[in-house]
Amino acid sequence: MQSYKDTADEDKKTAKKKILAACGNDCSVCPRYNAPPYEKTDDELRHTAELWYKIGYRDRVVSNDEISCSGCKPENWCRYRVVSCYRDKGIHNCSECPEFPCGTMRECFAVTMSFAPKCREICTDEEYEQMKKAFFEKEKNLKAEQE
Repeated sequence: MQSYKDTADEDKKTAKKKILAACGNDCSVCPRYNAPPYEKTDDELRHTAELWYKIGYRDRVVSNDEISCSGCKPENWCRYRVVSCYRDKGIHNCSECPEFPCGTMRECFAVTMSFAPKCREICTDEEYEQMKKAFFEKEKNLKAEQE
């Protein structure tokens, strides 16, 4: 898995910018995001799948195809149906919704944060920082979009 430090150094070199998912995840640092120019190697994806299992995000180690993500698309599974909601409303992400934060997003934030202690326990410092930036700051990311 590419570490947060490596991602930060690479970001400085290539001026990569934050890519926010509909729910506020930062795809640009997500260990699953596998779209240009953020491609992951098979080993990185396999490591992520193993880590997801250890953390409890998945009930088994999934395939690289299953762990790999290319962004918010209707055909991608979304636990909170955020993709269909924001598309139905014609907005880019939840920060643009007049109901933000709705009950669904408050639940999404809470469930996401419930994984932070296990991530802290299982992950290396670099992995945890990457997870924090990618997932645990989603509410902060969306609020920043509103400013």
